[in-house]
Amino acid sequence: MQDMDKHRICSASFASVYPYYLAKAEKKGRTKAEVDEIIRWLTGHCQEGLDAQLANRTSFEDFFAQAPGMNPSRSLITGTVCGVRVEAVEEPTMREIRYLDKLVDELAKGKVMEKILRRPVGG
Repeated sequence: MQDMDKHRICSASFASVYPYYLAKAEKKGRTKAEVDEIIRWLTGHCQEGLDAQLANRTSFEDFFAQAPGMNPSRSLITGTVCGVRVEAVEEPTMREIRYLDKLVDELAKGKVMEKILRRPVGG
């Protein structure tokens, strides 16, 4: 895929959008720790790795490309974000961004972490 075909968010720094994820969650009474847990679950980053990615102002594209291990259960994330069905997004980086957007939306809507992280009930 050529750069002109990619959405500009892919080259934006993850750190530039992270405060919006926090604000969305905190406005609804959720915490930074919960947002970070979601990001770590999705990407396999440890907290130190996540903090380093933020400090380095890594692009979204590189943030997901350099993730230690994208969670295979992320394929269970379905629904819409900004009118877009996340499971229908074809461009890989954009799909990962939409997965993260959907998880933060679910957090802000009051879902419990077990459901957000697609953990089996009682498991």
